[in-house]
Amino acid sequence: MKIIYLLCLFPFVGILGLLPFVNKVKPFILGMPFFLFWIVMWVILTSFIMGIVYKLDPAVKGGDK
Repeated sequence: MKIIYLLCLFPFVGILGLLPFVNKVKPFILGMPFFLFWIVMWVILTSFIMGIVYKLDPAVKGGDK
């Protein structure tokens, strides 16, 4: 298993692993309860993390041959 694939675990841990610790209504961030903000933040971060994994993956650089 390549090290860069471990980046894929961060969203899983961030959303599901830390959920019991962030299960709060207050404070409000950007008009959303903290719990909802946490989920939205991780959805956005997941797309950035997957983009980094895609760029660093050597299998993608080979292309179709």
